[in-house]
Parts: sequence; structure tokens; C-alpha cells
Amino acid sequence: MQKPISDAQAPENDAMNDRRQTLLLLLLATLLFCAISFFLFDQPVTLYFHQFDSGPWHSVWKAVTRAGQSEWYLVGGLLLFAGLRKRNRRISSTGLLLFSTVAVSGLTADVIKVVLCRARPKLLLEQGIYGFDLFGWHLKHAWQSFPSGHSATALSAALSLSLLYPRLRPAFIAAAVVIAASRVVLCQHYLSDVVAGSALGAVTVALLYQRFFRTAFDETGTL
Repeated sequence: MQKPISDAQAPENDAMNDRRQTLLLLLLATLLFCAISFFLFDQPVTLYFHQFDSGPWHSVWKAVTRAGQSEWYLVGGLLLFAGLRKRNRRISSTGLLLFSTVAVSGLTADVIKVVLCRARPKLLLEQGIYGFDLFGWHLKHAWQSFPSGHSATALSAALSLSLLYPRLRPAFIAAAVVIAASRVVLCQHYLSDVVAGSALGAVTVALLYQRFFRTAFDETGTL
């Protein structure tokens, strides 16, 4: 027989259901926007930014986009975890969360890229190729546009670090949005790629935090 839910458990279960509904709504909203963007926004936005594909403007955005490379956060997260594990559990837990979310979101993005095989803007601009080659299993960079790995990394890192410094959450998220936008500005990804990657990063943090890290953070008084 299933045990009755106690009065103490009820609020926790309600909160869990609310989080699940929020994640589901985020997923549905992301899919809807990506579908609309595929037909209406992706190509015009890419063609617009292609006009500025040179000069100082381009160099600045190339510098910005490097901040979305996962190795910065993977190495940094491991160093925080290993170096402060015995001295500061709060920061150490954040380091492990940072590493985990960036790694999981990045690997998930890589798998989706190979399955969906979306042509990058480069193929549109050079050969007029646009769209997906579903289950084409392309391993070439030019066919791995959806979702954006840089965007997933940026949002994963921003939200993970926000748990350590809640007051800086707006700054972290703003920085992540700029990094994600750089992928569109540089014509490396379409708008829908970036939105999907950002949502993937956010969902990864929410799921890993609730499943594996919530207790550790609560014990250290982070939240």
C-alpha cells in the first residue's frame, strides 16, 4: 500500500510539481519559438548580421564569444571543487555544480546536433543550404548548428554561479545573454539555435540542482 502523504511532505511535493510544470512550459515555449523562428526570423537575422562580418565590430564579438567556451568553466569548476572541498563546502559545491551542468548540457547539445544535423549559417551564406538533415549523422562542424553549445554553456555557468552569488544573478544572466547573442552576430548560429541552447542550459541547471545539489546547498546556507 502507498503511504499517505504527511502534512510536512505536501508543500514539498506541491513545489516539485510547480517546478516540473515550469520546466515543461519552458520546453514547450522554446519549441514553439524555434519553430516560428525557423520560418520567419532565422534567415533574415543571419543575412542582416552578415553585412558586418568584418572590421572592429567583428573582432569585439569574437572576443566575447570566447567566453562561451566550455573549458573555462569545466576547469574552473573542478579547481573550485578540489581546492576548497575541505575548507569551504559552499564554494566547493558550486564548483562541482558548475562543472556538472556545463558538462551535461554540452554533451547533450552535442548528441542533439548529430541527430538533427542542422546546416550552419555558413552553408546558407556560401551554398544556399538551409534546414535539417534529420538522422543524417553528420560529424562535420558545418552540419552541427542546433542547438548552440556556447549558449548552453553560458546559461549553465551563469545560473550555477548565481547560486553562489544571488545578488549578482542579473549580471551573470546579462553576460550569458551577450555571449549567446555573439553566436548570432558572428553568423555561427541561427537565432533559434541560441534560444534552444540557452533553454537547454537553464533546464540542465534546474534538474541537476534539484536532484543532486539541493541538500548540499541548503546545508551550507546558500539559499
